[in-house]
Amino acid sequence: MSMLETKALTREFGGIIAVNRVDFNVERNMITGLIGPNGAGKTTLFNNITGLDVPSSGKVFFEGRDITGLPSNKVCRLGIARTFQNIRLFKDLSVIDNVMMGRHFHTGSLRNRTLQAVLSYFQVEKEECEEYEAAMKWLEFFGLENLRNDSAGSLPYGYQRELEIARALATEPKLLFLDEPAAGMNPQETDSLMETIRRIRDLGVTVVLIEHDMKLVMSICDNITVLNYGQKIAQGTPSVIQSDPAVIEAYLGTDDDEEDF
Repeated sequence: MSMLETKALTREFGGIIAVNRVDFNVERNMITGLIGPNGAGKTTLFNNITGLDVPSSGKVFFEGRDITGLPSNKVCRLGIARTFQNIRLFKDLSVIDNVMMGRHFHTGSLRNRTLQAVLSYFQVEKEECEEYEAAMKWLEFFGLENLRNDSAGSLPYGYQRELEIARALATEPKLLFLDEPAAGMNPQETDSLMETIRRIRDLGVTVVLIEHDMKLVMSICDNITVLNYGQKIAQGTPSVIQSDPAVIEAYLGTDDDEEDF
């Protein structure tokens, strides 16, 4: 059974079909790529899976459970985290505070609110220390620990990208969606990102990414799904995708362009 799958997922906006009956599968412990031209429906598919939008029809299943239409906070609690194409940090807060934001629903575990209110005075310091240590673990993973007290908005662009991923990982996800993580990065930053994504997968976190950098996609993805005009036109390994005539025509380009892969 796939870790995550959509069945005939469709999203329509006022007569425009952005995602058209897409069957999308994600296998556990793999890196899955989602590619296609601009406007192909990739981010819309992400949004409908992660609870930022609701499908017009179709289903989303995570570990065999129907999560169709669940709000994003509940999807996150189930173990699905994501980043965004446009960085969405709390730029006036410190680096460590941004990561600790990702830990918020791991605190206050007592269900009896009255008892929790009474004990909160005694718990708050202990919880604060635990969440700080958990957040520091992820900053150390990215080598950002020495910047923990800097404001997030003061970081170089590449570090901001890494910080957003660190905040997503702080939710302790089973499945991580990355929406164009290499956007705006230089070649050195992109190489570092590829290694980071592999390290995340090696931690046991399954990764799905939207990306236009084909060298990155073809280098690190185990499986790739291709969308065009909201429809899935291909799915397979990088070698299969690179040689698929429909993909070449829709996205990868002509024979002259293929020399880049």
